[in-house]
Amino acid sequence: MVRDILFAIWFMLPAAVANVVPIVSKKLPLLSRWNTPVDFGLTFRGKPLLGTHKTWRGIITGVVAALIAFWLLKLFAGHWSWVHHIATDGGDYTQLSLWFGVVTGFGALLGDMVKSFWKRQLGIASGHSWVPFDQVDYIIGGVLLSLPFAVLSWSQYVWIFLIWFGMHLLFSYLGYKWGLKDTPI
Repeated sequence: MVRDILFAIWFMLPAAVANVVPIVSKKLPLLSRWNTPVDFGLTFRGKPLLGTHKTWRGIITGVVAALIAFWLLKLFAGHWSWVHHIATDGGDYTQLSLWFGVVTGFGALLGDMVKSFWKRQLGIASGHSWVPFDQVDYIIGGVLLSLPFAVLSWSQYVWIFLIWFGMHLLFSYLGYKWGLKDTPI
């Protein structure tokens, strides 16, 4: 069980990093002007496609952070046997290309954008909670885009969803307490 939990963390960490970094990068003065919306202000049925919170800054910083996160995970797995042991649970995932970090990071952000599209179409305001979709969008996107690189067992996917759903709730609350988010969930 512990090994399953650690593998779930290891495998999806790049996607999770990509999901968090746009929130942090928005607060950095150097990047604050880099806020062009991904949808360029386009609308569908009179409503924004994605809204102003989905920016190119978030996409670029999220994907770059996911790439760096995966590179570090590979580095750690190559130097520490206990990390290598976790990363090879059911296959040698340390052999994945660095593109895995890019693609799963983008997948997490794409999942978030798809969810944002539906929130706008349903009239749910940006920043308002939409449980459980706000908590699983990045997981679904990251998992779906990881499929060309690695197909896991059903139990591994279940662990990924359970662990990262819980981690999302925890880190959302911490982000709220630290002033990075406006709402706790």
